[in-house]
Amino acid sequence: MQDDVLSLVAARKGHFLLESGHHGDLWLDLELLCLRPRLVEPFAAKVADRLSGLGVEAVCGPLVEGAFVGLMVASALGVDFAYSERFAQPREDGLFPAGYRIPAPLQSSLRNGRVAIVNDVVNAGSAVRGTFAALVGCGAAPVAVGALLVPGTAASGFAASRNPILENINGASQ
Repeated sequence: MQDDVLSLVAARKGHFLLESGHHGDLWLDLELLCLRPRLVEPFAAKVADRLSGLGVEAVCGPLVEGAFVGLMVASALGVDFAYSERFAQPREDGLFPAGYRIPAPLQSSLRNGRVAIVNDVVNAGSAVRGTFAALVGCGAAPVAVGALLVPGTAASGFAASRNPILENINGASQ
């Protein structure tokens, strides 16, 4: 199933600086992911299936591509949807230089709610980390992270340290 998702994006090998500040050898042009939403919907439904037993009251997706997948998952679950927006947050160590915030009009609807963070691909997890912090900051309870793909181990390490359940289309809870 992972290969089916990868077929929807262009992948390039080389040396890339990721949003997190870490370096990687694979770049996915995720902008292409939702070009044909009907092709992504079955994968989003699979993520929704994996999250369905967790009592999620809302889904929050980081803009841009993650929010599109998050909206599909929220629709499949029949719950509210919100998004986090990226902003520059320079740091001395150069890692995780992007922060994420929940727009003010959405914050009260998330307060005290059980929220799943849904993203397209979680690699180093900067968008998920930032969205998690923004949700906690507005009083929400992030209970899960769902994604189409979760390459590497950074996402599972983050989930283990913060206690949300990590789900992906391959059915691997972490």
